[in-house]
Amino acid sequence: MAISRSIYLLTVTIAVLLLFLLSLSLVYMFRKDNNFVFNKDSIALVEVKGMIIDSGEIIQQLEYVKDNDNIKAVVLRIDSPGGVVGPTQEIHNEIIKLKKEKPVIVSMGSVAASGGYYIAAPANIIFANPGTITGSIGVLMKLANFQTLLDKVGIKSIVLKSGEFKDSGSPVRPLTKQEQVILQGIIDSMYGQFVTAVADGRKIPLKKVIEFADGRIFTGEQAKQIQLVDKLGNLQDAIDEAANITGIKHKPKIVYPPQPKKSFIDLFVTGSLGSFINSIKSKSGEVERFEYSMRTGQ
Repeated sequence: MAISRSIYLLTVTIAVLLLFLLSLSLVYMFRKDNNFVFNKDSIALVEVKGMIIDSGEIIQQLEYVKDNDNIKAVVLRIDSPGGVVGPTQEIHNEIIKLKKEKPVIVSMGSVAASGGYYIAAPANIIFANPGTITGSIGVLMKLANFQTLLDKVGIKSIVLKSGEFKDSGSPVRPLTKQEQVILQGIIDSMYGQFVTAVADGRKIPLKKVIEFADGRIFTGEQAKQIQLVDKLGNLQDAIDEAANITGIKHKPKIVYPPQPKKSFIDLFVTGSLGSFINSIKSKSGEVERFEYSMRTGQ
């Protein structure tokens, strides 16, 4: 009986170990870190998905592409409604640096609007599907005001501050006219940066950009008519174009720049919990949160 029990425990231990190794293999496989061996003439595929909240991971991937001589071009797949101004501009600037070294081809998915378009603008060639939602060139800032609600329940807010405008955008009182002027000035400045980036990236006169840079959205087909998009096509068309302009005759090897390795705990935190936290942040209405973002029905 003792021997049978020992064999049983050993079998269970081996089974658990094998399950753990299998799970680990699946994590690495789905993270697309398939760069252990790849051909000399390769094309990198960098994906920008969802709201642009942080730039670190994307910039790391773009740096990897720039420094790797085996990679001849990058296809930037964008499926994003935009995001926070700072990280969006950081990615945009990194793409400009990369473009000096290697061709950058953009492939727009279902949506590449506002900040999603901002990072596309400096690319060598932009592809979009006919029904891709793009454009939405502008700046957004949303503020909530709970003063009436707090008054009804008898709650008063007391704020101590170092300067007159330190609590501008507070949800417990209305904006003053001076605060509106200040915040509108910031938005106008960011807007100017956006239209300039589009004009420079697309080689379109600034006056012409301003004509349609009023926050409106376009389909990919409409965007092509006003030079925001170069060609209509899907991801494979963008890959084929990248191979063509770099002189790759054979079918190119597609590689995914490595992403930071994460433990199972990290994957959970940045996945389920991280999504929840980012959702809270995106709804917070904080003053610092200026966005190049397309928002509808909110």
